Amino acid sequence: MASPQTGIFALGTAAHAYLEFDVLPSADASIAVADVARLREPRTTIGGVNLVAGYRPELWAVVAPDAAPSGVAGFNEPIARGSAREMPATQHDIVMWIAGASYDVVFDTSRAIVAELMGCATLVHEIVGWQYHHDRDLTGFVDGTENPSIVEAMSVALVPPGEVGEGSSLLLLQQWEHDAISWEALPVAAQEGIIGRRKADSEELDPKPPASHVARTDQDRFGKIFRRNVAFGTVSDHGTIFVGFCGSQGPLQQMLESMVGLGSEPPDQLTSVARAVTGAYYVIPSADRLAAFGAEDRA
Repeated sequence: MASPQTGIFALGTAAHAYLEFDVLPSADASIAVADVARLREPRTTIGGVNLVAGYRPELWAVVAPDAAPSGVAGFNEPIARGSAREMPATQHDIVMWIAGASYDVVFDTSRAIVAELMGCATLVHEIVGWQYHHDRDLTGFVDGTENPSIVEAMSVALVPPGEVGEGSSLLLLQQWEHDAISWEALPVAAQEGIIGRRKADSEELDPKPPASHVARTDQDRFGKIFRRNVAFGTVSDHGTIFVGFCGSQGPLQQMLESMVGLGSEPPDQLTSVARAVTGAYYVIPSADRLAAFGAEDRA
C-alpha cells in the first residue's frame, strides 16, 4: 500500500498554519505541483515541523491522472446559496498545512514556503491555529469525541489499497467564526441541546435532539471521518478551523448538506451561533506519489 503523508496523523502539535495558494496564470501547473512536492524535502524545510501538501482536485487530476481519486471535485459552489446558513466556496489551488510544537518554527517554515513558491504561486489565504485546552474548541465542548484511534484513522482517512489514488486522502478545510456573545449568553443546558452532548464529560444526550450538531453530522449515518480541528483568532474574532479527512468525498459533502438543512430535515442548530467563512476541498496525495512527482522535473 502507498504510504500516506504522515503529518495527517501527527497528533500533539500545538501550533498550526494553513497556507492556501493560487497558481499564477503565467506558471506551468505541473511545475507548480512539483515545486510544492519538493517542499517536503530537507533542503527546503526547517526542522521541528510536520508538512502536509494538497491540491485542488481538478488540478491534481490534470497533472497526475493516475493518482487522482475518482468522483472528487473542488468546493466550487456555495452550499445553500443565499440562505442564512450559506457555506461559501473559497476553493484555491494548493494548500500547505504546517504544524509544530511552537509557532516560531511554524512561522519560519511558512515564510520559507511562500518564498520558495513565489515564482509559480501566490499566497491568497493564511490561517493560524492553536490547540485550546488540549481537546476542546472555543465553545468549551470537547471536539472530536467520535474521532477514530490512529490505527482506525488510517482506514477512515485514506483511499484504500487497490483504488486509484490509494494512500491519498481528501481534506475538507473550513474556517468557522463563532458568535461568542450569543453562545456565551445561553445556559449550559441550551448549549448542550445545540451540540447534542453534555459539556462536562462529552456524553451524548439520549435521545439526541434532532437538530443538534451530533444528530446532523451523525457518522453512523454518513460515514466516518478523521478530524484535526484547532482554534483560531483573537479575543474579539475567533472560532474553529475544521480540518476533516476522509477516503472519499461523500461523507464530508453529505454532512455539510445536512448541516444547512438541504432536504426535509432541520438544519444544524450550531449554524445559528457559528458560520462558515471559507470552504475548500484538497486531495492530499500519498507520500510516495508526491515524492515521485517532485522528482520528475529534475532531469
